[in-house]
Amino acid sequence: MRDREINAIRCGLVSLTLSLHQTPVMAIITTTTTTTTLFHLPSNTHKSKAVSSSFLSLPRSQSPSSSLQFRSLVSDSTSISSRRKLNGNLRRVSVIISAAATTEPLTVLVTGAGGRTGQIVYKKLKERSDQFVARGLVRTQESKEKIGGEDEVFIGDIRDSEAIASAVQGIDALVILTSAVPQMKPGFDPSKGGRPEFFFEDGSYPEQVDWLGQKNQIDAAKAAGVKQIVLVGSMGGTNINHPLNSIGNANILVWKRKAEQYLADSGIPYTIIRAGGLQDKEGGIRELVVGKDDELLETEIRTIARADVAEVCVQALQLEEAKFKAIDLASKPEGTGTPTKDFKALFAQVTTRF
Repeated sequence: MRDREINAIRCGLVSLTLSLHQTPVMAIITTTTTTTTLFHLPSNTHKSKAVSSSFLSLPRSQSPSSSLQFRSLVSDSTSISSRRKLNGNLRRVSVIISAAATTEPLTVLVTGAGGRTGQIVYKKLKERSDQFVARGLVRTQESKEKIGGEDEVFIGDIRDSEAIASAVQGIDALVILTSAVPQMKPGFDPSKGGRPEFFFEDGSYPEQVDWLGQKNQIDAAKAAGVKQIVLVGSMGGTNINHPLNSIGNANILVWKRKAEQYLADSGIPYTIIRAGGLQDKEGGIRELVVGKDDELLETEIRTIARADVAEVCVQALQLEEAKFKAIDLASKPEGTGTPTKDFKALFAQVTTRF
């Protein structure tokens, strides 16, 4: 092998700086993906005492944080012992490894990006441009302008499968934040007491939006080869008599649950986040709590800030621990507990697939 020759097999780089005590040497570096690089350090290296910026190839899927396994003819945990090519005498080489972040940003589509929670998710993705390329799907031009009106914001109706096809092309992940929204019947006077009445507009019932609309999104994402879907729903779906189901006599939680089951059966890696009562409060300052099967509804921990839900959505896109899971999500009151920072540990607390 020629001096400083590197056998590069796949894209992705790891920079190596080697300080040599004696030369020449030959070493073998093996990654955990079985890609092997054999390189021969030149015999005149003792003059400069170092060889820098040699490169080892890694597959594109290998994350920058993944560990590398170094092997040579003789090795220990702190250095590589190399074998002199000609006479077999051993020489010790100290190795410093610097991983270069070469993974391309994930392209993520947020549907319902004009909604109160969807806007926050979209904004968080935009702010982390080194990790994500954000796209949005909204219903109207007004909503598009509200979140920036950029080219990557699409206008489409999730009830029309063809209308969302262009938005999902080329994406890596989908975050579904669409939901039917009830309207208050006119004439309600809070000063007279009583409770307001709600209704859903024609064509915008939960069956059409939360079931068929989400089914359309899942089908379009699957056809486009999307690698992960994060779906935000609501706690309470295990109780057919939950008060939310009585709004407009539309059984909104029933239809949400149906869409969640469809996603879980789709074969696409997924994360289902069933949030507690959503609050328009600052995020990142509370301890988040996860559960399953509406167990949290039997406690005093039933609400969560929209900003915290949005952050959990973003974190779910980055963690293997979040895949193929359905979690209930709420938070402790501000000032109690410790604000959640370790989202890997948070997802690891739940193993429920649905």
